[in-house]
Amino acid sequence: MKLYFHPLSTYSQKTLIALYEKDISFEREVIALFDPEVRAQYKKLYPLAKVPLLVDGDKFIPESSIIIEYLDGLASTKARLIPEDRETARKTRFHDRLADLYLDDSFVTIFFDGRRPEHERNPAAVAKAKETLDVTYKHLDEHLAKRSWLVGETFTMADCAAAPPLGYLRMIYPFDKYPNVVSYWNRLAERASVRRVLDEAKPYMDLMA
Repeated sequence: MKLYFHPLSTYSQKTLIALYEKDISFEREVIALFDPEVRAQYKKLYPLAKVPLLVDGDKFIPESSIIIEYLDGLASTKARLIPEDRETARKTRFHDRLADLYLDDSFVTIFFDGRRPEHERNPAAVAKAKETLDVTYKHLDEHLAKRSWLVGETFTMADCAAAPPLGYLRMIYPFDKYPNVVSYWNRLAERASVRRVLDEAKPYMDLMA
């Protein structure tokens, strides 16, 4: 089993958290997509040139949520991340989507806009992203008032999805005025799988800085 990923990629981090939660051994290859030569070579393997990509034998499995679904189906692994109960699984998938579409996409919009030259920036898109985050933070703060994790007391795929964007957003669009979100982030940051991902990303963060 081999994972193509980048330590700073939120979706790669989401997948890594799942792999660490399930204690699965895997081969790893870091893909620097901003390097034209690396990107061109990777496109020969995966024409869309996105990470993460899991290769297991003859199976090519892209997209973080699909990878986690696949990992959950392996009989030899522990720590189910999508509960077997149908209703709880539905809630898990909903909060996974919420994290990807409203936290992660908004983070990406704000972060990459800030790295563009002034004349290429899109203030309207950034304003919309911040509005989305304000609504999402409020929802999460209310939702987490009586829960340790996004789907109750069990760590799931939804938490794998929420941890990476929250880790970045606390620096570029903080959620300090939402105490339950802050407490949730602190729990995430103390979890061994998340801490390992943050530690592995740090050298790459230092290079960016």
